[in-house]
Amino acid sequence: MKIAPLHRALKKYSGSIQNRIVHTGQHYDDSMSKVFFDDLELPKPDVYLGVGSGSHAQQTAKVMVEFEKVVEKDRPDLVVVVGDVNSTVACSLVSAKAQIPVAHVEAGLRSFDRTMPEEINRIVTDSLSDLLFVSEKSGLTNLRHEGIDEKRISFVGNIMIDSLVIYRDKAKRSRVLNSLVLDPQSFALVTLHRPSNVDRAETLSRILESFREIADKMDIVFPIHPRTRKAMQSFGLQKKAESIKQLKLVDPVGYIDFLALMENAKLVITDSGGIQEETTYLGIPCLTMRKNTERPSTVEVGTNQLCGEDFDRLMEKVNEILAGKQKRGTIPELWDGKTAERIAEILSKQ
Repeated sequence: MKIAPLHRALKKYSGSIQNRIVHTGQHYDDSMSKVFFDDLELPKPDVYLGVGSGSHAQQTAKVMVEFEKVVEKDRPDLVVVVGDVNSTVACSLVSAKAQIPVAHVEAGLRSFDRTMPEEINRIVTDSLSDLLFVSEKSGLTNLRHEGIDEKRISFVGNIMIDSLVIYRDKAKRSRVLNSLVLDPQSFALVTLHRPSNVDRAETLSRILESFREIADKMDIVFPIHPRTRKAMQSFGLQKKAESIKQLKLVDPVGYIDFLALMENAKLVITDSGGIQEETTYLGIPCLTMRKNTERPSTVEVGTNQLCGEDFDRLMEKVNEILAGKQKRGTIPELWDGKTAERIAEILSKQ
C-alpha cells in the first residue's frame, strides 16, 4: 500500500529514475502478499528474496544476507524503505554499510514503547537514513528531538492515504459484503496481530470474551492474520471463537475487499497502525487495542481511541458508538492522496 503509489508517481520521471521493486518475502503468505500486488496493480517484483517466517533475528538476518547480494550486484544510487517491519531495518543496515543512501518513507513515528519490535526498527532505520519522509507533525518533533539534521527531513504526508484515495472507487464495486451476508453499518470489523494481544492465552481469551459481548449487539467480521490463527489454535481457543454465533472468522482478505469492509463498518477494532490512519481519513470510529500509538494524530484530531487491555473501556466505547455518540474527527494535514508525488519530486532532485 506504501510502495504502489510511489511506483506509480515515479513513472513521471522514467527518463531519469529507474526503480526496481524488491520483495523480501517477509509477508510470505499469498493472502498477505500476492493478492495485494494484484489489488494494487503492482508489477511482478524485480527481485524476490523469499525469506519467509522466523524469529525477529532470523528474519532480519535472512533479509540482510539476501539483500546484500542484490546491492552488490546492482549498486543502486538510493534504497527506499517503507514502514517499520523487519525488512525495513534489515535493508537499511545493508545499504548504510554499503555506503548507499537510504530514504525512509514514514519516518519519525514513535510509540515510545521499546517492547514493540517495530519501535526498535523505526529508531534504527531513522538513524541510518539520509532522507526522512514524515507522515504527520509528531514525526517532525520526534526527529528534531533525536538530533536529525533538518535538511534530511521532509514533511510529505501519509502515503497510505494515497492508495486509499486511488482505490476507493474500486472498493465500492467489491462484492465482499454480499459474500459475507452483511449490510452496511451493521457490523464491527476486527484485526489483531500484535504480540501483546495474541501471544498470551489469557489476553486472547479475554479479547474473545469481549467479542462475545459485542456480538450480542452486532455482527463482527474478523479476517484472521496467520499469526493470530496460529496462536488461537495453539492455545486451544479455536472452538471458543467458533462458538460466538455472530463472529465471522474469515481468512485474510485483499486490500480492495478490506477497504470495502472498513468503509462500511459501524466501527473498527484493531491493533494495526495503518488501520488507525485509514479509519481517521474515512471518518470511521476506531478502537485500538493498544496502550499507545506511534500515530498520535489519529487520536488528537482523528477518530481513533486507545483502549489498551481495558475491556470495560472497550465496551463503553462500543456502546457509545452504537448510541450515536462516537468521536468525530478531522483529516490530518497533507493526508490528501498526493504524498507519493511529493516524494517522487524530491527523489528526482537528488
